[in-house]
Amino acid sequence: MEERKVFILDYGMGNLKSVYNALKFLGGEPILVSSAEQLEDGKIVIPGVGAFGKAMQSLSSFMPKIRKTLSSGAPVLGICLGLQVLLESSEEAPDVKGIGVIKGKVVKIKSMGLPLPHIGWNYVSLHKGLCPLFRGLGEGYAYFVHSYHALPEEDVIVATTYYGERITAAVWKDNLFGVQFHPEKSGRYGLKILKNFLELRW
Repeated sequence: MEERKVFILDYGMGNLKSVYNALKFLGGEPILVSSAEQLEDGKIVIPGVGAFGKAMQSLSSFMPKIRKTLSSGAPVLGICLGLQVLLESSEEAPDVKGIGVIKGKVVKIKSMGLPLPHIGWNYVSLHKGLCPLFRGLGEGYAYFVHSYHALPEEDVIVATTYYGERITAAVWKDNLFGVQFHPEKSGRYGLKILKNFLELRW
């Protein structure tokens, strides 16, 4: 089914308002949820700006519902830190486990002398043109703010960018999607990605 309702996890890790406004602008019905009890069946967006360890601590109560949503087939989208927490671990907080729905870890960018965090517009190269998030899109520019990036051990990378090294920009695994950049701050390119997410059926 297609559902315009989207639950945005409000777990205290930033960029909620811009994500909410973008989805609303596109005709979605975004709903901010600050507790697992408020989370109904349907699409989920996991936003996030900040530290991996704090994010996992704040997300702990949502974990069963996230896993249930994934098993139901409903689409889930992680944005920036929301992508990173989908993996098993991060160099930023070595003793903290991630959600682990994607095998692999999060590593610090080898920036080769470039400033960190990586902030600004960067070119997104597509590697799997069939990813539903990028339907109707070619390669283009998106807005990034991060010092770490995902290093999956599965064949899930659908887009990369370059900043001192090749960096994971987007992943796709069944009904699970993640983007390292901020689509809500990436102009028409990013809005098209969010629109594609809204239009996903399950």
